[in-house]
Amino acid sequence: MIYLFLAEGFEELEAIAPADCLRRAGLDLCLVGIGGRNVKSCRGIEIVCDYADSEVFSYQDAEMIVLPGGMPGTLNLEKSETVQSAVDFCVQSGKYIAAICAAPSVLGRKGVLKGHKAVCYPGFEDQLQGAEITGESVCVSGKFITAKSAGAALEFGLELVRIMCSKTKSENIAGAMYVK
Repeated sequence: MIYLFLAEGFEELEAIAPADCLRRAGLDLCLVGIGGRNVKSCRGIEIVCDYADSEVFSYQDAEMIVLPGGMPGTLNLEKSETVQSAVDFCVQSGKYIAAICAAPSVLGRKGVLKGHKAVCYPGFEDQLQGAEITGESVCVSGKFITAKSAGAALEFGLELVRIMCSKTKSENIAGAMYVK
């Protein structure tokens, strides 16, 4: 199972583009709303999640978690005990953690990016404690996948498909969507 967390104030593209790619790939994806099933984005678009965080009692089946950025969405993710527990579980269990834009700062401030390469939205680099910052739009380092911004959201989603399925599956989805 892949859990994608949405907190009040998330960035729409950074949540929906990866979710779209993962579901096109036929992967089990669960949208989890922090604080309830209905979550508003930073531009007031409301998304109805599969579950509220209070309805998901365990992440033991997690293969990957995804953290979209946006403000104040990133700060709300960081304040969430559910998100913190899911990050801890994934780090301890060797599962994938994907974060885009400002959301890699959640991982950086937690100290889990030490010794890894990472990327984030410009201006958040100092919050990626111990990480080697790259100039890539999407960066894979061990079990961490980070991406720069909303402009990289589709590339980020396709990279998640490549990791969870295959390069061929990712390329087929990109082709069907006419991604250059």
